[in-house]
Amino acid sequence: MDTRDVLIIGAGPAGLAAAIAATKAALSYQVIEKGALVNSLLHYPTEMVFFTTPELMEIGGLPFVSPHDKPSRMEALRYYRRVTDTFDLDIAFDCTVGRVARGPDGFAVDAVCRGGRRTFHGRSVVMATGAYDFPNLIGVPGEDLPHVSHYYTAPHPFYRKRVVIVGGKNSAAEAALDLFRAGAHVTIVHRRAALGESIKYWVKPDIENRIREGSVGARFNTDVVEITPTHVVVDYAGVREELPADGVFLLTGYVSDNTLLRSAGVEIDPDTCGPRHDPETYETNIRGLYVIGAMVAGKASGRIFIENGRFHGDLVIREIAAKAGNRVIG
Repeated sequence: MDTRDVLIIGAGPAGLAAAIAATKAALSYQVIEKGALVNSLLHYPTEMVFFTTPELMEIGGLPFVSPHDKPSRMEALRYYRRVTDTFDLDIAFDCTVGRVARGPDGFAVDAVCRGGRRTFHGRSVVMATGAYDFPNLIGVPGEDLPHVSHYYTAPHPFYRKRVVIVGGKNSAAEAALDLFRAGAHVTIVHRRAALGESIKYWVKPDIENRIREGSVGARFNTDVVEITPTHVVVDYAGVREELPADGVFLLTGYVSDNTLLRSAGVEIDPDTCGPRHDPETYETNIRGLYVIGAMVAGKASGRIFIENGRFHGDLVIREIAAKAGNRVIG
């Protein structure tokens, strides 16, 4: 039985950083990823430009070279492929983990992979599954219709079409502006009285001006009741309205999936919906099981970005290496 020092679940930036740190610490490891490399980035808008600068997305000390002040999604995908090749990271792709169990000698991680079921064994486990793969569902009829998505993609398919965006934070505002400028007829539906204060400072006046002039429609203090193939039914103070919709984007945020953690015995904080863990080491109440990246924060996952989550892996691996008596290099 091949038992690794560390099993890392998730091949996002935080998981990759942990794998690089494990390599430098001379720890044997295995990364297990349910989809593609940095799978969450595949859900980002195709033409997205990051808010941050390239150097704040670097991991493993490998420079992120870009001719732009702020890199694009495609540049980020290319960079993380280069990182993976440079460090020759050992990643099992297309393996969905279904169970994490602790035994007397470590952990058994059961997964369904493309080639069949596999069980990975490790002395410790680092959970880096992120949050962007798990959207907040609004729980209304029609949420699963084909023209409804929790991820904004690209504006061109919606040229001269009617689009309803549900949400009032940065993603909703940016999507609305992008669609409007590509010739779509856009309406924002938000359950609160105004757009969120956390919207980027250069985006907020833009979207507010478009709403004020009527270029982008808006329904505030309004709840979605139902989604049909042709309309979004909303409720404002007991009055219902049907908004025509060829496309619907439910941009209501994302949350980490704690199913695996719960099954492994990790305690979940009822207030944050995040795993209980040592804030210094990121170790949970289950000895040898660590959490890093966006899943650390539970429903407040929006406060963990690549810029800060990329450091979690190095910190955790240093803790694991110290316990194993290994000296961390670099």
